[in-house]
Amino acid sequence: MDTISSLFLFSFFLFVTTIIFDKIKGLRPSSASKKKFTDHHVITDHSHRPKFPQGSLGWPVLGETIEFVSSAYSDHPESFMDKRRLMYGRVFKSHIFGTATIVSTDAEVNKAVLQSDSTTFVPFYPKTVRELMGKSSILLINGSLHRRFHGLVGSFLKSPLLKAQIVRDMHKYLSESMDLWSEDQPVFLQDVSKTVAFKVLAKALISVEKGEELEELKEEFEKFISGLMSLPINFPGTQLHRSLQAKKKMVKQVEKIIEGKIKGAEDKEKDGVIAKDVVDVLLKDSSENLTHNLIASNMIDMMIPGHDSVPVLITLAVKFLSDSPSALHFLTVITETLRMGNVITGVMRKALKDVEIKGYVIPKGWCFFAYLRSVHLDKLYYDSPYKFNPWRWQEKDMNTSSFSPFGGGQRLCPGLDLARLEASIFLHHLVTRFR
Repeated sequence: MDTISSLFLFSFFLFVTTIIFDKIKGLRPSSASKKKFTDHHVITDHSHRPKFPQGSLGWPVLGETIEFVSSAYSDHPESFMDKRRLMYGRVFKSHIFGTATIVSTDAEVNKAVLQSDSTTFVPFYPKTVRELMGKSSILLINGSLHRRFHGLVGSFLKSPLLKAQIVRDMHKYLSESMDLWSEDQPVFLQDVSKTVAFKVLAKALISVEKGEELEELKEEFEKFISGLMSLPINFPGTQLHRSLQAKKKMVKQVEKIIEGKIKGAEDKEKDGVIAKDVVDVLLKDSSENLTHNLIASNMIDMMIPGHDSVPVLITLAVKFLSDSPSALHFLTVITETLRMGNVITGVMRKALKDVEIKGYVIPKGWCFFAYLRSVHLDKLYYDSPYKFNPWRWQEKDMNTSSFSPFGGGQRLCPGLDLARLEASIFLHHLVTRFR
């Protein structure tokens, strides 16, 4: 899609989804924000006056979204943020994606928000994404249900059993794919890595490995994923409607798999069954909230990284490695790729109450945008930030607020270790088989 078409879609998206003036009352901090705060609590020190971030709300309804999206397609995607950071500071106000927003390029502020619990900040996504994910998505649920679901999934994805399985599967799938590569034909690495990553993830999540079942799932998933940035109009013929129908088909397919697992385990003791995939782990949990429909729907949502994040990480790692062929320590190459490539550009939250962090007020009802890309490319945190330098990670600590490629806090991506593992294996096969 060219830049003009993209800008048109984004502006039209905002036009049809935003009711004019319905956010006017949210464009100013509420009266409560004039109180005195420390972190997330009211204080009585009247000598302390937290400041409301400076900035501009842009055009009515559209805000500054067009300029923000336009910069993303430019040669310098950080231009939107850099310009405002110089004018207003590292934390400023704006109006993007149809809502009043506090934007932060400050590592410490981002960390504080991402580590906050669901009583202060909750996830925020565009309307189309919310509709496609559903209210029970792991991306949207909060509280004890989210902690339980996230904990179960995260523990399994980090397990030695699954990692060993993924090493075997990656070796098998990559060998099969690379055997077909021809010297006189171009190889589209992102397409190859996308296919391999999807197979690995489908097996890890629901034990679907090959054949017609996998192909049907992949075909419907392509229809589903293409609706994530579509217009929020749901009637027959629209992209959103087609995507929702595709997800319904996939959910039914996964529910059949769940029913088969339950039937197959009837003659076995529940605790004696070894979990082979994420569905097995969730089925063994006794929580009544983890319904079969919730599990099935979330398995589809968790396939998104296999379509997007992991393939982009692999492709960028190969690109950077080709520019610096002497950098053969894959872990540092991947870490530096995550910093420069910014697979996750930023994370959005919505404030449930007025909050003060590092002297800035984030008003209740406003969106908060932790723009991770600017932090990763900030000379305050990294020497020569636009230079690919994997050797910097031989001394630099990865556990710092200035490095958060997978988000942070309770919603830290549970599959981050697998993303690194898959990228490492791909690079290993590539450099040992080809020059």
